[in-house]
Amino acid sequence: MEESFLFLALVLGMRHGMDADHLAAIDGLARVHPGPWNGLLFALGHGAVVTLLAVGVGGAVAAVAGGWSPWLLIALGALNLWRLANPHPVRVPRLVTTGPLLLGVLLAAGFETASQLSALALSNRADPLLLGTAFSLGMILVDGTDGYLASRVQRASASGGRRTRIASRALGVAVVVFSFGLGGAQLLGFDFEPYSLAAGGGLFALLVALRLWSVEKPALDESK
Repeated sequence: MEESFLFLALVLGMRHGMDADHLAAIDGLARVHPGPWNGLLFALGHGAVVTLLAVGVGGAVAAVAGGWSPWLLIALGALNLWRLANPHPVRVPRLVTTGPLLLGVLLAAGFETASQLSALALSNRADPLLLGTAFSLGMILVDGTDGYLASRVQRASASGGRRTRIASRALGVAVVVFSFGLGGAQLLGFDFEPYSLAAGGGLFALLVALRLWSVEKPALDESK
């Protein structure tokens, strides 16, 4: 029976990894520092807080850090807006290059979505530590993959393909819109949860479509 709850936690973690705030944060990081491990580190930090909440010792972290999450998304949106206006390589603050783990921790404290809370509610049916680990693994699978693909698009855009440049700018616009929108919604007290699955699914589909479109161009050019 415990195995079935752990599998459910894994699925919930994968669904949570597709939330719009995850995708906006990871793809936003890729535009300023296209490291292939951004998504993995973000998911590890996020999952650590979820696991602490599951075992009952993370409430203090959530209480202290929760107020920072909307401002972090807005700051990330502003940084990406600046990068859209200044597309040439620039030196970025060291915190940005080492911050995916911290960003995952802080956003986990502020964005406890229904899927996250559902996983925590199962804690009385399975070992909380295993439950949090399974939930985190689901996020790692989705967010780690997203971070890796995002870094590939950004690195490819630097080498000059027309499609990759267009895709990079389109991804940047999407990140800015979702970062400002999600951060602003939380500051205004708007309950975004009923729309989180649709928004996350739509953003995920847009990201995948742009990446697939961007990598087709080299093959078409070589065949000419």
